[in-house]
Amino acid sequence: MTKEVGRTADAGWQVGVSRTLPHPAATVWEFLTSRAGAEIWLGPGAGVPGGKGERFETAGGTAGEVRSFRELDRIRLTWRPKDWDHDSTVQVTVSPSGNRTVVRFHQEWLAGAEERATQREYWKGVVDRVADALAAR
Repeated sequence: MTKEVGRTADAGWQVGVSRTLPHPAATVWEFLTSRAGAEIWLGPGAGVPGGKGERFETAGGTAGEVRSFRELDRIRLTWRPKDWDHDSTVQVTVSPSGNRTVVRFHQEWLAGAEERATQREYWKGVVDRVADALAAR
């Protein structure tokens, strides 16, 4: 049996996208948790993610709940677009690397290879828009 790329025994189908940014971790974290940053990765109208248990919903109908929030480190939340019949889990992490920062978006519990491919493109676009927004500051 061949292993399917992106499928694990623990978390089903999953995808991760990361980028090293030429900014300090505090700057990247501050942006991701600002209204402008949250609207890039969560979607327009989402609001700023806060503490554990806080719910969010975007203007497009994606909804979820913050599962963990560790300041200057990571946010883990459930993620369910309005046209999905299941929840997935998204985690964004910020890791300092000298005077640069690695930002990672990881999503688990996707429905299959097609949904994984769609979300991979989504998260690639997110890291591009985050990098562009930070470069313009």
